[in-house]
Amino acid sequence: MITAEEALAKVLEHTLTSPSISIALENAAGYTLAEDIYADRDFPPFNRVAMDGIAFLFESLEKANSTFPIEAIQFAGEAQKEMHYSLACIEVMTGAVLPLGCDTVIRYEDIRIEEDKGGKLARLTIPVSDIKKGQHIHAQGIDKRAKDILLSKGIRISPAEIAVLATVGKTQVLVQAPPRVAVISTGDELVEVNKTPLAHQIRMSNSYMLASALLPLGIQAKRFHLTDEPEILRERLQEILAQHDVILLSGGVSAGKKDYVPQILRELGVQQLFHKVAQKPGKPFWFGVEASGKAVFALPGNPVSTYLCFCKYALPFISGKISKEQVVLDKAIKFNPPLTYFVPAMSYFKEGIHYANPFEGSGSGDFANLTQCDGFIELPADKSYFEVGEVFTFIRFRS
Repeated sequence: MITAEEALAKVLEHTLTSPSISIALENAAGYTLAEDIYADRDFPPFNRVAMDGIAFLFESLEKANSTFPIEAIQFAGEAQKEMHYSLACIEVMTGAVLPLGCDTVIRYEDIRIEEDKGGKLARLTIPVSDIKKGQHIHAQGIDKRAKDILLSKGIRISPAEIAVLATVGKTQVLVQAPPRVAVISTGDELVEVNKTPLAHQIRMSNSYMLASALLPLGIQAKRFHLTDEPEILRERLQEILAQHDVILLSGGVSAGKKDYVPQILRELGVQQLFHKVAQKPGKPFWFGVEASGKAVFALPGNPVSTYLCFCKYALPFISGKISKEQVVLDKAIKFNPPLTYFVPAMSYFKEGIHYANPFEGSGSGDFANLTQCDGFIELPADKSYFEVGEVFTFIRFRS
């Protein structure tokens, strides 16, 4: 039996490799970028007007006596215009190219426009000393220069990245294909959710729980249910293993008379890397890899154990992200066995401090208890009493 820390380290020694696929820009959110994205021109590509108002030459402030004849209007989307008289100005709109011959912009709020002999004058209503050369101009290339890297492969694409991809003309984006994940429940006692269970049966829930936990990662897992019959397990597991990159299997991994899963997985060529972890819940957890790199997480069947092992081990493997969140314990806990104890809890903030209130519930079968929680407090195995105010790792499963 290994520690929880050793188990996570062994899981993360292996990486999930997925082929790259090209998808339409509008469908790319949620995927992992599989290429570096470079600026095809400066960001912004021209000196861009940042406020509606007038543009003029800063050096003309003293000579113009705070009044500028308006030569023209520069709208966004128009080709760059040129100011011909150095003591004049041009009306400019947000997003427009800064007219040639101008280097400063003043907001409409800081001027008064007057009619004068058939023309228009812009008169300042603020002190000259309040005006800074180059103000309200988004200078060309100040954000990024042409050929600068904008996005690095390996990042998860959000709407912010979509905007960047669009502005460099990426109608198709190279992304990592989501892994093919199979979620398998085992057990003769389980029936589908649309069935009425007999007195000795229960409706299956773990496979629905795990499949739904993968949806935020953009993964549509396939669900399977296998009965506790060795030949059926062997035949179906072989088929499922051949068609998927990751197997999340719940049940059949403990020490019961019908817990055939570990032996059958070994027979199918999945190398066992560990079986049993010094933790509660989830002690019977089994993990192995197949020669081509496919990973099998055989999770204990009790729902809280299943979900904890998924959150602690499988999710970091699939997403590539490990929880580093910390919480302050707000209630003392005593736990004697030399095991890492994962306690369901509800976290909250009070006076800027992140606390967690533990809900120990009635054991690893008490999955209704999880509805009152948003994560697990990880209590280390090297002590048995955990005091109020101590800080521990928090494995969040609800945002």
